[in-house]
Amino acid sequence: MPFVSVDELNTVLALGALVMLVAVVAVRLATRTGMPSLLIYLGIGVLIGGDVLGLSFNNAELTQTLSYAALVLILTEGGISTNWQQIKPAVPAAAVLSTVGVGVSVGIVAFAAKFVLDVDWSTAILMGAIVSSTDAAAVFSVLRTLPLPKRLTGLLEAESGFNDAPVVILVVTFAHAGSHPWYQVVGEIVLELAIGFAIGVAIGKIGAWALRHIALPASGLYPIAVIALCVLAYAAGALAHGSGFLACYLAALVLGNAPLPHKAATRGFAEGVGWIAQIGLFVLLGLLVTPHELGGAIVPALVIGTVLLLVARPASVIVSTLPFRVPWREQIILSWAGLRGAVPIVLATIPMVEGVTDARRLFNITFVLVVVFTIVQGPTLPWIARQVGFGGKPQAEDLGVESAPLDKLRGHLLSVHVPQGSRIHGVEINELRLPRGAAVTLVVRGEESFVPGPTTVLQREDELLVVTTEEVRDAAERRLRAVSRGGKLAGWFGEHGT
Repeated sequence: MPFVSVDELNTVLALGALVMLVAVVAVRLATRTGMPSLLIYLGIGVLIGGDVLGLSFNNAELTQTLSYAALVLILTEGGISTNWQQIKPAVPAAAVLSTVGVGVSVGIVAFAAKFVLDVDWSTAILMGAIVSSTDAAAVFSVLRTLPLPKRLTGLLEAESGFNDAPVVILVVTFAHAGSHPWYQVVGEIVLELAIGFAIGVAIGKIGAWALRHIALPASGLYPIAVIALCVLAYAAGALAHGSGFLACYLAALVLGNAPLPHKAATRGFAEGVGWIAQIGLFVLLGLLVTPHELGGAIVPALVIGTVLLLVARPASVIVSTLPFRVPWREQIILSWAGLRGAVPIVLATIPMVEGVTDARRLFNITFVLVVVFTIVQGPTLPWIARQVGFGGKPQAEDLGVESAPLDKLRGHLLSVHVPQGSRIHGVEINELRLPRGAAVTLVVRGEESFVPGPTTVLQREDELLVVTTEEVRDAAERRLRAVSRGGKLAGWFGEHGT
């Protein structure tokens, strides 16, 4: 490994910090245009690369390794920030869409790639597998700004979290030389998904139990522990010859929805780590691109991308959602919102590392396809949503509850934010009917804070401090969430609770 002096390190740190700051500012531009910020990050990588500013980089193996690490962190953030109650009804459909739907998409794109690229069937299927996965980062960044029904957003988020696993298996399988009977490929996918599922759920549940019963000496250690558990889930899944990506996402989903101490701080930390991973990943992928080689990839990318967007994706949505009777207008959104991003480009590095014939060509086609169709789909998705009747205001936020353990007192302090649209607005303190052992001890309203009485009427945007004993902590949170969703008449463990 070459020696790096302190002066060289200073230069690297300065350039890295400048790139990071430019990328952070670029998020503002991306938010205004509705375009995923990944395009700007890719552009930064291309700009500082060998064809423009002269930073030469062509190490596909290092790119693949670092990309896998970044994807683990991105999936971790996605799982932690996903509301299980929101996606739970959509999980069966998402599971079918991310497996059967992927298979349909791969088959249709492979058929097009066979004749457009004039390659053998193995390479054509490889092309189809590379571009058939939606990208979690792109989907999360666009969907969370759209006024879509929660069931639809949940379906898209769950699909983007699940479908990395089967396509990685497909790409790795077909990147190796030799033929693969279809039943062998299907068997490997099922086995690896089963192993990943078991390990991810197990580590998530064990980790959540441990973090709730082992008091850590500093609040900043909880986010670090959660991230470490998710990374452990990925590594354990991969080492057990299962799907590490699925294990990571499920562990993050379990941990993100468990009543952990300092939950809001953990979510914020994970979001920051996820942004760093996204920026680093896209800049790195942009560096690997050689712009002067992209000319020959434009036409094949446009043809394959058009088939993917207008034929393969809609067909996969129709086939996958048929048993679930998804309305036609939701099928349109599902079809158009299948955003590609870093994942296909990362997958395109696998054939390069394996030395597959035409691997560089596949990579260039994938890069152009992702850029062009992200520009097409991202900004137009809000317009499509309005055309099919999803043009209202975003749905109300869920009740924000942050928990901090009071170890020596064997209790918990819950910090509760009442969002706009919460049905806690207008409810008196005594109408909350918190379990014995829980009490609202302070209300912060604007610039004023006061100790409430039994008849104090709560309002939207209030901040409440609720002290509970260890035994009733979960019941108190369930009750607060139930009232927030169903009003003061919600059952004690009502259907609107968590």
